[in-house]
Amino acid sequence: MPMLDVEGSSFYYQIKGQGIPIIFIHPPLLTSTNFVYQLEQLSKAYKVITFDIRGHGRSVYSKQAITYSLIVNDIVNLLDYLGVEKAFICGYSTGGSILLEFLLTHPGRALGGIVISGMSEVKDHYLKQRISLAAKLANKKVISILTLAISWGNSKTQHVFRKLYKEATYGDARNIQQYYRYSLHYNCTNRLQDIKSPVLLVFGMKDKAFHQYAHILHEKLPHNELTFLEKEKHQIPTKAAIRLNEKIDEFMQKHSVINSL
Repeated sequence: MPMLDVEGSSFYYQIKGQGIPIIFIHPPLLTSTNFVYQLEQLSKAYKVITFDIRGHGRSVYSKQAITYSLIVNDIVNLLDYLGVEKAFICGYSTGGSILLEFLLTHPGRALGGIVISGMSEVKDHYLKQRISLAAKLANKKVISILTLAISWGNSKTQHVFRKLYKEATYGDARNIQQYYRYSLHYNCTNRLQDIKSPVLLVFGMKDKAFHQYAHILHEKLPHNELTFLEKEKHQIPTKAAIRLNEKIDEFMQKHSVINSL
């Protein structure tokens, strides 16, 4: 099982395929298994890298509290370890916020960014309440209920549900809770204009609660493409994998050519 030791901790990663690299960032409690369809399909043309954030899935507990800057540094260390100078960075949900932080702090390491159902801040009451509740449930006594609900919500088939649930149960409630809580306070909206990398924004047409975040990103990011997938909600990587992968492929092909000029 491939593990990378970093600053007193260790995290699990996977690599599949050859070619232009793309790395995926998952939200709290879930793991790299959330990108099973991206790992399988996009690896036919690209080098796909997935990893479990510290204290999630097969990665060990982190004594350092989970912050976005810590996760970004872990990504940079992983890219360095793999000998990858630049990669496309893709984040799902709160993973999208981490992607934005990466583009702000390490722009030279990114070929481009892909935000899936993500945001630059948590500003509405409904989302704040949902994340706050998840943070409260992320404790040893009841985290199994949260794990069940989130794994089921991100599953299209029983097979995927079992994989998501099994991997999520390996996580450490303390780090999972830290990730949820940090996401409540992160805000890079006023810095979005500083991101010069091209960014693909993918949102579900039926994910109405996130439309405001899609429009904020579309308005403030200097170089972006916004796509709404019809009939889809929030859980795009697993429930709309084919269409998502097509959009990612188109974006990567386009900007790989531009970067090579």
